[in-house]
Amino acid sequence: MTTYKEIFGKYVQNYSSDPTSTDTEGQIYYNTTSGTFKTVLGNFGAWASGGSLGTTRRTLGGTGIQTAGLAFGGVTTVNVVNTEEYDGIIWAAGGNLGTARQALAGSGTQTAGLAIGGFTTVGVNNTEEYDGSAWTAGGNLGTARYALAGCGTQTAGLAFGGATTIVLSNTEEYDGTSWTAGGNLTTARNGLAGAGTQTVAVGFGGTGPTSITEEYDGTSWTAGGNLNTARTLLGGAGTQTSALAFGGFTTASSTATEAYDGISWATSSGTLANARYQLAGCGTRNAGLAFGGRNATVNLAATEEFTRSTTKIILGSWSGGGSMGTARGGLAGAGTQTVGLAFGGNTGVNSSATEEYDGTSWTAGGSLSTARNVPAGAGTQTVAAAFGGVTTVVVNATEEYNGTSWTAGGNLTTARQGLAGCGLQTTALAFGGTTGAVSAATEEYDGTSWTSGGNLGTARYGLGGAGTQTSGLGFGGYTTAATTATEEYDGTSWTASGSLNIARNAIAGAGLQTAGLAFGGSGDKSVTEEYNGTSWTVNGNMATGRRYLAGAGTQTAGLAFGGRVSTVVQAVTEEYSGSTTTLNYRTLQ
Repeated sequence: MTTYKEIFGKYVQNYSSDPTSTDTEGQIYYNTTSGTFKTVLGNFGAWASGGSLGTTRRTLGGTGIQTAGLAFGGVTTVNVVNTEEYDGIIWAAGGNLGTARQALAGSGTQTAGLAIGGFTTVGVNNTEEYDGSAWTAGGNLGTARYALAGCGTQTAGLAFGGATTIVLSNTEEYDGTSWTAGGNLTTARNGLAGAGTQTVAVGFGGTGPTSITEEYDGTSWTAGGNLNTARTLLGGAGTQTSALAFGGFTTASSTATEAYDGISWATSSGTLANARYQLAGCGTRNAGLAFGGRNATVNLAATEEFTRSTTKIILGSWSGGGSMGTARGGLAGAGTQTVGLAFGGNTGVNSSATEEYDGTSWTAGGSLSTARNVPAGAGTQTVAAAFGGVTTVVVNATEEYNGTSWTAGGNLTTARQGLAGCGLQTTALAFGGTTGAVSAATEEYDGTSWTSGGNLGTARYGLGGAGTQTSGLGFGGYTTAATTATEEYDGTSWTASGSLNIARNAIAGAGLQTAGLAFGGSGDKSVTEEYNGTSWTVNGNMATGRRYLAGAGTQTAGLAFGGRVSTVVQAVTEEYSGSTTTLNYRTLQ
């Protein structure tokens, strides 16, 4: 009887608590505390859109990795020589193939690639080598063919299967100069995909369509675990013991994705957004790339990126905090989750009330000199700034708080309401708002006076802010409608970044430019989003959806307070615990 140790090279380990190392993926262990056998699973990930190919095509060749991919050849309405290079964001033109062809195979890297075989008007034996700029002729295949599979490197390549006038089982090995015969596939087929190296390869799918998987050891092919979805003309990536299969044709174009561990295939919950076959693929099981192909009768330029890990995200969540003494909307905030500050707003009339939060309850602080609605704020509980807003008119007044009372500071250059703020009392940033007309103005405060900074790219009011004076973040707001626009400030100018998932104004924010938090907003939304410096991710909702609320704290420890639900002012306070990741543990039955 084969033991677990003989299969995996390790004994079943005993742990008093679940291990935290990703190295435990796939290993069975015994949790002595819970008295259960468990394992860590890959979560099979998801596909996300990447930059589209410049040339829409199918039956193209591909190789490389997710952030350095290579696409070449294929057919539009005619065979093409086009080569494109992918940098993880966009495709750029590379050097053309010497021979226009489709249904070819690829291996190697973006700067040391192989284009193998293919179809012109017949199957061909051409091999071309790419150096990152241009293709040059390499040694010809022993057997001309198309719809074959390839893997390995430029100097140690492998080609197998395919068709001429018949379906083939032939395998050939490349040494950087010439091809020599290897062991034949046990099942002849074309339209299959491959992964791995010259001496440790895997081939799967193909004509039929079939679910057959075979593994190569540098000499001969032996049966591996079957695909769950039989298909042909599919994409592949990875290695023999860690492969990815995606797309293809069953009775129609497929979105199916499967991961291989060297023994069996597991169907992923993450499926291609674009059902397709005759596509190309490259990369790894954890970071795959799919591009081009055909959906029914339509050629595609779409690129999709696959990400898989052993971790899963636990969404951030809100919990109740102590209610404010004065219910109000349109207020501003500063400080942290356990040392917060609330000031100004509107209860039905404009308010000068200031309150301090200790992580449990609010107590009254010194009142603003000027009662006002929708001002902005910056700083901490004991060293804060309040600026702008509206009384009966839009104001430019700035006030500074010392933990006890407010005193006059330097006036904004541009009076406005519904603006956003961030930073500290002596290095504050004010941006956006409305003067009667929507404003893009940005101003920087040094603790004494305001000076002009670079304008927002998108003028707006009712936006959220986070970060510092030299590393600010502005998001959401209202122009002629609620917007998803996000911009980053570097102390001189604003640049556009990843948009919010949900457009809204009257929104609150907290955190940093690279770890921002947005919550609430117009429509009395409860939605919360986290920003990572590039893109926003939707997280756990607030218990009370509201607009014109205020925020403070960080992405991992945020504070939301006040606001309005319809016309009703709120005293509600909620505390946020940010999203976390954990290994994907599974208890075995």
